[in-house]
Amino acid sequence: MSANKQGDPTTLGRLYGRSHGKPLRASQAALVDTLLPQIAVPQEGPVTAGRLFGDERPLHFEIGFGGGEHLAYRADLLPDHGFIGAEPFLNGVAQALVHVRDGHEGGGRLPNVRIHHGDALEVLARVPDGALTMLYLLHPDPWPKAKHAKRRMMNDGPVRLFADKLKPGGEFRFGTDHPVYLRHALMVMRRFTTGPAAPFEWVIDKPDGFRKRPSGWLQTRYETKAREVYGHEVWYFRFRRR
Repeated sequence: MSANKQGDPTTLGRLYGRSHGKPLRASQAALVDTLLPQIAVPQEGPVTAGRLFGDERPLHFEIGFGGGEHLAYRADLLPDHGFIGAEPFLNGVAQALVHVRDGHEGGGRLPNVRIHHGDALEVLARVPDGALTMLYLLHPDPWPKAKHAKRRMMNDGPVRLFADKLKPGGEFRFGTDHPVYLRHALMVMRRFTTGPAAPFEWVIDKPDGFRKRPSGWLQTRYETKAREVYGHEVWYFRFRRR
């Protein structure tokens, strides 16, 4: 996961965290060499539906997609929508490419996915304001130490950028299993949901609704491990752009 400098949300800072892990399998490396260039987000210029998909379809953006399970699931669920995923971890990109090639649950190649191997905020800054239908931030790196709080994706600069890029009625989905990150994120989002000029409203149908996974929100292997191996509780949040 990446972090930007405080202040201007479009100013990029260091890319924190790992960029690669264990060596890729030969089949994964082949996909990075062949499939990724075909579906990579352009390195420069505006990031629009027309440029990526040749039409004006609704656009979704996932920040830090991990292994790409959720990205592929949503792309399969909504074949007429376009999906952009950004991930700095090469092994995650390689796993996502397998999903793109095979489709969710082996249903065939997903033509409506574009991938950026690198910093999400750099690409998001090039999306026109009001262009996104949905934006996803699921289980971001928690950076639990107080001195590392500025590295968290849930900070004022990035969230302001999220609001700019979502169209009115668009939705920002955020999920975490880390209590420190949860408290920090709620503190940040309070500033963006309170008052008549706040850009977001919290979508919730009952007081404990954030404890239950909304429909259309896939439980990934990461979330399953968090629950079953570590015994973590998971929290789910939906914020609508006013």
